[in-house]
Amino acid sequence: MSNTPNKELINWFSWSNEALQRAKDENKSIFLFITDATSKQSKKMQKESFESETIIELLNERFIAIKVDKNERPEIERYYQKVYTLMNRQATSSPLTLFLTANLEPFYAGSYIPHEEINEQLSLESLLRIISKKYITDYDTLVKKGQEVLSFVHSQEQSIQATKLNINITSTISKHVDALLDVEFGGFSKAPKFPNASTLELLFDVYQLEKNDKILNALTLTLDNMINGGFYDKEDGGFYHYAKDEAWRKPYEVKTTYDNAQLIKLYLRAYTITKSETYKEVAFKSLDFMLNSRKNSKLFSLKDEDIITSWNALMVQALFLASNIDEKYKVNALETLEALLLELYVSGTLYHSKKHNEKASRQAFLEDYANLGETLIMAYQNSLDESFLIMATQFSNLLIEQYYEQANWVYSTGEFKLKESIHDISMPSSISSALSLLLSISSLVESNYKKFVFKTLELHSFNLMRQPLSSPKLTQMMLRYLKDDIIIKADANLLKKHIDERVTLSYPYVYFKSVMEDEISIENSHSTLSKKNRFEEVKQYIISKHGK
Repeated sequence: MSNTPNKELINWFSWSNEALQRAKDENKSIFLFITDATSKQSKKMQKESFESETIIELLNERFIAIKVDKNERPEIERYYQKVYTLMNRQATSSPLTLFLTANLEPFYAGSYIPHEEINEQLSLESLLRIISKKYITDYDTLVKKGQEVLSFVHSQEQSIQATKLNINITSTISKHVDALLDVEFGGFSKAPKFPNASTLELLFDVYQLEKNDKILNALTLTLDNMINGGFYDKEDGGFYHYAKDEAWRKPYEVKTTYDNAQLIKLYLRAYTITKSETYKEVAFKSLDFMLNSRKNSKLFSLKDEDIITSWNALMVQALFLASNIDEKYKVNALETLEALLLELYVSGTLYHSKKHNEKASRQAFLEDYANLGETLIMAYQNSLDESFLIMATQFSNLLIEQYYEQANWVYSTGEFKLKESIHDISMPSSISSALSLLLSISSLVESNYKKFVFKTLELHSFNLMRQPLSSPKLTQMMLRYLKDDIIIKADANLLKKHIDERVTLSYPYVYFKSVMEDEISIENSHSTLSKKNRFEEVKQYIISKHGK
C-alpha cells in the first residue's frame, strides 16, 4: 500500500506507526476503512465512493485514510467490531467505517456508507465534510465521546459464579433443538440462514453418545435442505456463504475456504454415520471443487482471498477425513500440510497469512495455532508419524505460554490484545479449538494438560449449562471432557491397518496411540479399561459399551 500521495487515488495507509504519527503531526482525523475482499458492500463502496474525485480530494486533504483487510489483520477488525457494537447496539458485517481522533478515540462508527443520501442516511461526502469541520470546531466533544466508548471497550467483565459441569446437558441440548429447529427447512434460525456447522457437529456427538433419533432427524432435515436448495452449488460443487431465505434457495453467492472446509467435514461425518451416498457425493464434489480452485499452489485460497493458516488447516482436516473413505485424498492432505508448514511456519515462527508469491509477514493468532494444532493431531491419527505429535505438543505449550491467562484466553497479543470469545461465528471459537488440542495432548502425551481444559470450562460453566447451543464447539469440548477419550494403544503396524476404521467407531472420542506392545490396550485418560489381542475385539468392546 502506497504511502506517497497521489492526486488521482486515495492515499491509503496501512495500519502503522507512520500513519498514526502523521495524523498527530497534521492534526487530522483518521478515516479507518476495514474491508473484506469478498464483501459485496465493501466492493460497492470502493467503486461508488473511493473512485469519486470529490471523495478522493476530501480524504487526501482532510483525513489520514487507513485501509485494513479484516482477514489479514483480524485482531483490528475484532477490536473495532466491538467498538461498532457498543456505539450502535448491534453488530454488523463488512465493511466497518470509523472515524477516530489522532489519539485513536473513536467517535463515529458505521458500516456501508452510501455515495448519495438514502432514507435520511448521510452520504459519505456529507459525512466527510461535517466531521472534518467538527474536528476543528468541536474537537473536545469528539474526544470526550471517544473516551467514553473506550472506557466501555476496556472495561472488565464481571465474573459469574461457576456451575457444576453435568452430563445432563444433553437433555438441555435436545430441548433447545426442539425449540429452535425449523421443522420445514431445517436449520435453527429465520432468514438469513447460516449453516452453523459447529452446531451440527455438536449434534452428531450427542447422537453418537445417546442414539437419539430426534437429534439425527434434525440433522438430516438440515443437511438435506442445504443441498437441495441453491445454497449448495450443484453444478460446480462447493457451498455459498449463507442463504438469504428460509428455504436455502437464494444464496449469497460468495464461497469461502473456511465455510467449505467445515461443511465438507460435516457431510463426510454425516456419510460415515448414515451411509447416505448423497452426502458422500456432495462432500467429494465440494472437495474436488476446492482442489481444482488451486492454481500452481498446494495451498487453498478462493477468489479475493489471501492464504490463511487457520483456513488451510481446516481444509487439511477435511482432506484427512476424506482419505478415510478414499485413500487418494491422503496425498492431498499431506502435501497441503507440508506446504503450510513450509511457507507459514518459518524458523520456529507461525504466520497468520500470506499473499500469493510473497513471503509471510503477519504473525499468527490463537486461531492459527489452535486449528493447526488440531490438524497435526489428525495428521498423527492418520499416519502415526510421531513428528506430528511432537509438533502438536510444542504448539500446546506455546498456546498456554502466550494466550492462556487464568482460565481466560486472548486471541491476540501486542497492540490489540483481545480476549477471545467462546461463541462460534463464521469459524469455531479459538478457545474451543485450543481445548480440543489440549484434550488430545492430555490423552496421547501427558495428562496434566487437562487441568487447563477444566479451568476454562469451569469459568464458562454458567453460560454453557444454560445456553449450550450458543457456544456449540465449547459445549462439544465439555461433553468430551465429561465422557472422556478412549485411547487405543498398540503396535504402529497393527494400528495402521485399521486407521480408516477409527472414525467409523460408534463412540465420538476415540484416538490411536502407537506403543511397543504386543497386546492392544483400551484406556481412558486415567486407567486401563481392557486388553485385547485382535482389533475386531476392540470394536466389539466399544459396541458393548456404547452401542452401534
